[in-house]
Amino acid sequence: MLTPPNFQFARQLGVEEVVVHLETYFSSGTGARVELSKGSEDGWGVGQDGYWTYETFADLINLLASGGLKLAAIENFAVKQWSDILLQGPQRDDQMAAMKQMIRDAGKAGVPCFGYNFSLAGVWGWVRGPFARGGAMSVGLDASKIDADEPIPDGMVWNMRYRENRGGTVAPVSDQQLWSRLNGFLTELLPVAEEAGVVLAAHPDDPPTDTLRGTARLVNEPEKYDRLIAIDPRPANRLELCLGSLQEMATGDVYAAVDRYSRTNRIGYIHFRNVRGKVPNYAEVFLDEGDLDMVKVVRILMANGYQGLLIPDHTPEITCDAPWHAGMAYAVGYMRGLLASI
Repeated sequence: MLTPPNFQFARQLGVEEVVVHLETYFSSGTGARVELSKGSEDGWGVGQDGYWTYETFADLINLLASGGLKLAAIENFAVKQWSDILLQGPQRDDQMAAMKQMIRDAGKAGVPCFGYNFSLAGVWGWVRGPFARGGAMSVGLDASKIDADEPIPDGMVWNMRYRENRGGTVAPVSDQQLWSRLNGFLTELLPVAEEAGVVLAAHPDDPPTDTLRGTARLVNEPEKYDRLIAIDPRPANRLELCLGSLQEMATGDVYAAVDRYSRTNRIGYIHFRNVRGKVPNYAEVFLDEGDLDMVKVVRILMANGYQGLLIPDHTPEITCDAPWHAGMAYAVGYMRGLLASI
């Protein structure tokens, strides 16, 4: 995706800043086409090795600059970088030390924000289908068609493989255990991030079920973000506010959450996407056909003086020779028109 033609595509849409994924997931292996789903038996694939360095980040920023773009955030850590942090495994402390250095390097290079999703099961259970207007291909969840209690295979976490399967499955993880692991993660990493000038932005759960694959979910209600912030309320502790995930939740007021967190400057950046339905049955649709009133969301953000980033994250595909690009162009065009009209 990080190619001159895609940079040109983004600039032609009026995009100035981008959020970049460095982990090697989503590629179907057929022409490197990106397809969202729950993935294969290895989930979203095998994670890449190693930790990103100052040179990694500096080279990325320079590459984007060559295409007229700025880096707004890196989204997601690579699964091998923090597998034992998530699983409370024997390499947990070594991984934390390496993560701290990676955040220092990111800040030195000029990376302003890291988005992350503290989850064991990850994004699992999605299926692809013609769920959006006109039969446009999208993703959705129908919990009646999956076994939500199917254990996570050994060697996997975050719906990716970090090592080979040595037999067995991941042990069940309770709500208390998961929050304890997050507490340790943020308590150690946030002071380093703040000193480095890097914001850590937490993504909510998707699917926002109570449990998934024998493990607790973290932020499956908007109000649980308050609990995450309370772990360490320093300004570097912010939210990757995914509107689609919030709307999928069985309880909670999305508009109240947008209002509260934008007023208190707790948003790192926003995933601006729409869905129809809620757990246990929902699907991603075009921005103008979902259950969420995107005009109302933008009015709240403007009233509160939000100056941060809005990104489509992912969108339904439009039937043509370039379905991903067409879907993304529609989403960005809709967003620009909405912002210009309010």
